[in-house]
Amino acid sequence: MEFKRTVITGLGAITPIGNTQSEYWESLKNGVSGANLITRFDASKFKTQFACEVKDYDPEKYFDRKMVKKLDNFAQFAMISSSEAIEDSGITSIDFDPDRIGVIFTSGIGGLNIFEQQMKEFFLGDGTPRFNPFFIPKMIIDIAPGHISMKYNFRGPNYSPVSACASSTHALIDAFTYIRLGKADAIVAGGGEAPITYGGIGGFNAMKALSERNDDYKTASRPFDKERDGFVMGEGSGAIVLEELEHAKKRGAKIYAEIVGGGATADAHHLTAPHPEGLGAKNVMLKALEDAQTSFEDVSYINVHGTSTPLGDIAELMAIQDVFGDKAYDLNISSTKSMTGHLLGAAGAIEAIACIKAIENGVIPPTINHSTPDDAIDPKLNLTLNNAQEKNVKVALCNTFGFGGHNASVVLKKFEG
Repeated sequence: MEFKRTVITGLGAITPIGNTQSEYWESLKNGVSGANLITRFDASKFKTQFACEVKDYDPEKYFDRKMVKKLDNFAQFAMISSSEAIEDSGITSIDFDPDRIGVIFTSGIGGLNIFEQQMKEFFLGDGTPRFNPFFIPKMIIDIAPGHISMKYNFRGPNYSPVSACASSTHALIDAFTYIRLGKADAIVAGGGEAPITYGGIGGFNAMKALSERNDDYKTASRPFDKERDGFVMGEGSGAIVLEELEHAKKRGAKIYAEIVGGGATADAHHLTAPHPEGLGAKNVMLKALEDAQTSFEDVSYINVHGTSTPLGDIAELMAIQDVFGDKAYDLNISSTKSMTGHLLGAAGAIEAIACIKAIENGVIPPTINHSTPDDAIDPKLNLTLNNAQEKNVKVALCNTFGFGGHNASVVLKKFEG
């Protein structure tokens, strides 16, 4: 069968470095760090006392009080970013078939905050089970696409694929698949995450996954730097409206870029560590490029997973060199997690937006906080260190990898009618 072409017609974001997609992009270009001391709770006794929080956030700016009580922060962020993306796309300003517009939206963890609150109240109480009636609906990951669909009457595919930090990339791939198979006209895809809680920080501390650079938290997320010591937790959401090309053209929609391929693999190696030779990462990029029928020569930019962990950064760069060979030296590579921190299940969505904006504007966002070269990293690779670089981007690749060995990669391309 002949596949339908799938384009991007709407973007929305609420992130640690900007509460709209335009603010987010300006901060990316300017190399702004989103890291600060944690305000969500008292973290003074934790090994890590900082994170990348959404700034100046007041839920009542976006929701009435009744709705706030129904939504954990991860779902609030999802609703906010999706509303911006849908408004940006103009998809609701036309007559549309609600059965052919879907929402595939996800999270790596979901309602961690409400879970902690309810357990604390129960175990510190007298043992009488007094639970909030919204406890379960606030906690479950799939409630986010449910709320979005109810707000906009989108009755197409509606669910949440969960694969840890690869979750929202898998959501994009699933949305792309539905549209190119002709099973939907448009889908709102993305992810929301709110893991800056006692359990979120404490749990990742116990795994020794987080940076403990409390005395220099602004520069703690430092992918590829020799002194990197773990990732910095982030929160927020990214949303993307994917639409079938003819449907978008018929209504005169603005087209940001085209999504042309996706890949999914497993490391089948370790619970949390990447394959030491980057095998899963290598395979997922190969599969994504094969799916996109895109030449290695056309790729200009790779937004890497690049979490700022000692093992992960090296394995991914090894995989890129295995895939691209000498062409790797012509690429721009950057990790925007150096600015946003790691949004876990929402990372793929906001990083795909970074790729889309790079294609639109001809600017590669930087990898900030780099000061000490790592001898294990080939110095000829262009890691876009510390400053944005201008470049005509025809094709961009966005990589995300999750605990459990889940790998996902999407290929985004400059739209050519």
